[in-house]
Amino acid sequence: MLNLFIAAFLLGLVYNAMPGAVFAETVRQGVRGGFAPALAVQLGSLTGDALWAILGLAGVGLLLQLEWLHTPVAVAGVCYLLYLAWDAWHAASRSFTAPLDTEQCRKEAMRAGMLISLTNPHNLAYWAAVGSALGALGVQNPQAVDYVIFFAGFMLCSLLWCFFCAAVVDRVFRVAGQRWASVTYKLCAIAFSVLAFGSLWDLLGRPAVS
Repeated sequence: MLNLFIAAFLLGLVYNAMPGAVFAETVRQGVRGGFAPALAVQLGSLTGDALWAILGLAGVGLLLQLEWLHTPVAVAGVCYLLYLAWDAWHAASRSFTAPLDTEQCRKEAMRAGMLISLTNPHNLAYWAAVGSALGALGVQNPQAVDYVIFFAGFMLCSLLWCFFCAAVVDRVFRVAGQRWASVTYKLCAIAFSVLAFGSLWDLLGRPAVS
């Protein structure tokens, strides 16, 4: 049980450390409002991750692999990433000197994190695979307790990562000047665009559902 927990924790570390849309949005919000909105993005993303994890580990992996479900989720993800790219590029010309660490700002940041996670087709495929591949972690006949332990290890790592990532973003980007903040926003917009078109390319390359 301890080995499974540690394996899940380490897997969570690798999963969360991979740069992507959530990190770009964390940076974008951190530049604007500091630690609180950056943390809100991370916690919002964790909510979406937890939903996919519960579905995958509850044995719905085969359902999540159905193409009719993957396609609309992927399309929604592409559209939202393109919106974030447009919003970030447009915001690069605005001033960030006004205090934006408000309750409304944190709510918007958390909602953005949730939407990115919920519309990420890679999350869908990842948990569908994990839900039926615990044998690779040494669990040949997984029981309910094995899934609970794996979920706990992964989510504990993800929760700690939320605070770590938000703190790093706050320390590195919050002290930046207006010009650097504008450049950061434009880089985030480019990152969102690349991720969106990459997802679209993967989607168009998939065989049609018969």
